[in-house]
Amino acid sequence: MNASFDILLQTLLSGVLIGLIYALVAVGLTMIFGVMDIVNFAHGEFLMLGMYASFWGFALWALDPMFTLPFTALMLFGLGSAIYHVVIRRIIRAPMLSQIFTTFGLLILFRGLAQFLWKPDFRTIDHSIVQGKVAFAGLQFGLPQLVAAAGAIVVTGIVWWFLQRTRLGAALEATAADKDAAALMGIDVQRMFALAWGIGAACAGVAGALLSTFFPIFPEVGANFILIAFVTVALGGFGSVAGAFWAGIIVGIVEVLGGFLLGPQYKLALVLALYLIVVLLRPQGLLGRA
Repeated sequence: MNASFDILLQTLLSGVLIGLIYALVAVGLTMIFGVMDIVNFAHGEFLMLGMYASFWGFALWALDPMFTLPFTALMLFGLGSAIYHVVIRRIIRAPMLSQIFTTFGLLILFRGLAQFLWKPDFRTIDHSIVQGKVAFAGLQFGLPQLVAAAGAIVVTGIVWWFLQRTRLGAALEATAADKDAAALMGIDVQRMFALAWGIGAACAGVAGALLSTFFPIFPEVGANFILIAFVTVALGGFGSVAGAFWAGIIVGIVEVLGGFLLGPQYKLALVLALYLIVVLLRPQGLLGRA
């Protein structure tokens, strides 16, 4: 009985750990949608680029991903802001279908460049400083997963603090609430849009850096996370950072627990079923605005 309970508890906690990574990816995605009402289909590719940045820092200069993580975040922030100014700014007033095709085109572009430059090989980072396992109360967890979960909590907390406690964050929230009113109040809306893209890309890049210590790195890796990120954002409520955080944990628990009880082939089906139930009962999501 105790052994079964320990296995179930470890499964639940493992779900929480992976759910926190989902939450961090979803926070970046919901930032962009909440401010601009644009769904970024290339968001998973930002995560992929964060993983490759960490890998090449380790392979070329023996710099551990934990040390290069701030630089990865800055690099992805700059890339996200640049993409807004070069591409997205031109389609803000375009029909939604044009916006979808544009971000999907970015997905194809980044994935194709990764395949061309780095080949479709699977790569891993061995001998990171966060390798190994941690035992606690009879339970065992991978140290990389624990560090990744802790990093996801810290970064999500920083984003929440920025939005709730700083003037720039308040301007970003005001832009998300009403773009025209924000412009009339003197807020540089274009600057806020670029900031949202930068923060969103940085969150995905940090998630990629944290994942790089225990997850294989390859050009299509973003596809493993972007679908669940969309489900997480919709479940938590589009535009809600807190909603994305809690929804990520819920999705992680449902996925891991479902795979444990029913079989790994049912994991995604259970997550999508949960999403459909929430959409039917509360279309705006758990913490979304009605």
